[in-house]
Amino acid sequence: MFRNISCFFIFILVLASCKSPEARRPLQRTSGTFIKESAERNKKIYQKEEARIAELMNANPQNDYIASENGFWYYYNIKDSLITQMPVFGDEVTFTYNVKDLDGKTIISEAENGLQAYKVDQSNQELISGIRDGIKLMKEGEQVTFLFPSYKAYGYYGIENKLGTNIPIQSTVTLKSIEQSQEN
Repeated sequence: MFRNISCFFIFILVLASCKSPEARRPLQRTSGTFIKESAERNKKIYQKEEARIAELMNANPQNDYIASENGFWYYYNIKDSLITQMPVFGDEVTFTYNVKDLDGKTIISEAENGLQAYKVDQSNQELISGIRDGIKLMKEGEQVTFLFPSYKAYGYYGIENKLGTNIPIQSTVTLKSIEQSQEN
């Protein structure tokens, strides 16, 4: 009798242990509205910045503004039509630049930045993405003024005690030299 009862319990135990595990369900479900709201907020910020940059361009018709494929605008202060070489991946460039707000107030001067050395698309240097992209559009000896929306400049973070968040900027860059890399 004891044997039958123990066999019955072992059979029940084996049968119960064969059950497949059930997935746990989340306690809360999110709808993804935060991401959608953030995207809408960023689109509105960009539209305001783009309108402000358009106002600046309309107020200065003497400059021949060019829209880049990378989402910013620029014009040449000094243009060299004889040199054809532009920096490419791996080239070492030296340049100077400043940072101003769209009203022309200097935020970081050329003297504060000093002469910059940058290896195109390989350096971890703390350059804003707009300047990294803009340098690739320049030739040695040229000076270009760029108008960057905040997402190509200092964006959400700004510059501590100098530039607030989501502020578009202008920057004048002078490309001093281009040294081709061994691979090019």
